[in-house]
Amino acid sequence: MRGPQLTNEQTMTASPFDHPFLSGLLGDDEIAPHFSAEADIRAMLSFEAALARAEAAHGLIPAEAARKIAEACTGFSPDLASLRSAMAKDGVVVPDFVKQLRAKVGEEAGKNLHLGATSQDVIDTSLMIRLKAVVFLFAGRLSAIIAALEGLDRQFGGNRLMGHTRMQAAIAISVSDRLNVWRAPLATYRDRLTEQSFPVQFGGAAGTLDKLGPQGPAVRASLAQELGLSDTRQWQSARLPIADIAGLFASISGSLGKIGQDIALLAEMGGEIEVSGGGASSAMAHKQNPVAAEVLVSLARFNATALSGIHQSLIHEQERSGAAWTLEWLLLPQMTMGTAASLRLARELTGNIKRLGTG
Repeated sequence: MRGPQLTNEQTMTASPFDHPFLSGLLGDDEIAPHFSAEADIRAMLSFEAALARAEAAHGLIPAEAARKIAEACTGFSPDLASLRSAMAKDGVVVPDFVKQLRAKVGEEAGKNLHLGATSQDVIDTSLMIRLKAVVFLFAGRLSAIIAALEGLDRQFGGNRLMGHTRMQAAIAISVSDRLNVWRAPLATYRDRLTEQSFPVQFGGAAGTLDKLGPQGPAVRASLAQELGLSDTRQWQSARLPIADIAGLFASISGSLGKIGQDIALLAEMGGEIEVSGGGASSAMAHKQNPVAAEVLVSLARFNATALSGIHQSLIHEQERSGAAWTLEWLLLPQMTMGTAASLRLARELTGNIKRLGTG
């Protein structure tokens, strides 16, 4: 787990998460690929193939058509330049994506492609497929951080720390006391991540599955099963699944930010902590700045700020909102990358603590 390595292809970006050199601190090679165009396209193709299979299973399209659609989805690479141009015109990528895929499938079977679905079904389900994979990795990282904190407790738990309230020295506490505070919410978040629901989106034009008639709910259930997602309720204009996962990400980075802030303050006071790794100053050779600890604070504040925007996207007017939907596209990937960086840096930081407290 590390930040991205600089390549010749990387030139300019407005995002620090994939910037040629800022990403060395803030990027994440393991998580970033899940937000690539390639991953999005692969997940959209999974949706179309699974939808065809589900509809064939319920007799809505011929089995042979479903087979041809699934076969075409394997290894299909759309024209990205065409998708980009279409996105500028349509505001969504799916109409051109389906047009290209239909040409690949062939005229006869292509009539059965994307039956009863709409652009939002494809895009939202692609996001859920990718977020499910990301959250699995996040849970593993939380486990690693918890294990590192438990190791510090075994090594230094009996040592003494000066407790502080309202930035003033209070009474002596043990290192275990401080570590327990750091560790407890992380275990809660790990459990919530493993229990997190990732619902399929399949509602058609206005969320009513009107083109599939009474078989609509059964097809949606089969589609969810095909994709390994849940089928809880229709959510195309009720965006709680997005707000829930964003809130969890903000909470994770917030609790890691608390750890970072505590470690930065311990480093400022000196004597109670020794941390190895990095932090050089161009002007003061004697310094070893607590970079990872500081960035954990920054990322916590970043996600807390972005979460307010996600909550704005809950104002999803009527049966579909282009404005609220686009706001999610701007914010949720950034929040995910911020959480990824927080988890990566927290694991590195807890592993670099060489001494904590005084005997």
